[in-house]
Amino acid sequence: MKRDEFRISDPATLRLRQVPPVLRARGFYLYIQGGRRLVDLWQYGGAAVLGHTPRSLLRELKNSAERGLFTPFPHPLENRFTKALSRLFPGTSCRVYADEASLRRALAIAGFADAAQDPFPDPGVRAPLWETLSLWRPFLPIEKVETPGPLFLIPVLPWVLAPKAVIFDQTLDSHALGFPPSDFLSPVLLAGTTRAVEDLCLWLQRGQGNFPLIRRALSEGIWRQRGIYLHHGEALDEEAYTERFFRFLAEGFLLPPGKEEPLILPGSLSKGEEARLAALLQLP
Repeated sequence: MKRDEFRISDPATLRLRQVPPVLRARGFYLYIQGGRRLVDLWQYGGAAVLGHTPRSLLRELKNSAERGLFTPFPHPLENRFTKALSRLFPGTSCRVYADEASLRRALAIAGFADAAQDPFPDPGVRAPLWETLSLWRPFLPIEKVETPGPLFLIPVLPWVLAPKAVIFDQTLDSHALGFPPSDFLSPVLLAGTTRAVEDLCLWLQRGQGNFPLIRRALSEGIWRQRGIYLHHGEALDEEAYTERFFRFLAEGFLLPPGKEEPLILPGSLSKGEEARLAALLQLP
């Protein structure tokens, strides 16, 4: 089998390849070739949960880039970033890694062999049963159940270029836990991610959008809600999800390409968009 044939056999990749080219992204909208726009219900897995073009983030990137701070050297922004994370997760410490591959290696070194290979438990998909290690998603509470050990969180940070972090109680000795030191990161990326985390702290104080039509629609369809996250459980196989994906796309909404990912309600919708989305969510 050729490499391209193998890649395109993945259902999520196949769906995404059939989305028209995206020429511009602004807020929660994707402007595609042909002059149409889509409401983004994927938000790149949650990395764009604050929208695609936060002005404050763009300013931070511009200021750092003008100083030429692209190379991953030590920089004072490391402390600002960890302080921003501690505002988001009071009483915690963290390790920060450049990308998912580096995070998975760190988890394997720390003894999380299964987590180094398997998907992380996702609170946006299932009931709030927090494992020893779990994703954390914005706008969902941390509801810890009794576990045999300490709780470790992998936060979905609200920027598509954000590094990966492991959050744990500050009373734990990270060296004894076995996590390797944090990676050095480009100050440009640190500046953008820090601003995104600081913006998220402000958004969390404002609360979520109110969509009464969608709330009523959810009582009739297959989708189940956890905060701003919707998931169909096991109601759809790959074929059924593909049909649903292109039905939503034709109506101007981009679902997550992978059926295991949660749909994410945007920060705002027009009345017409809310009505159309509510009708789609009622499909059997």
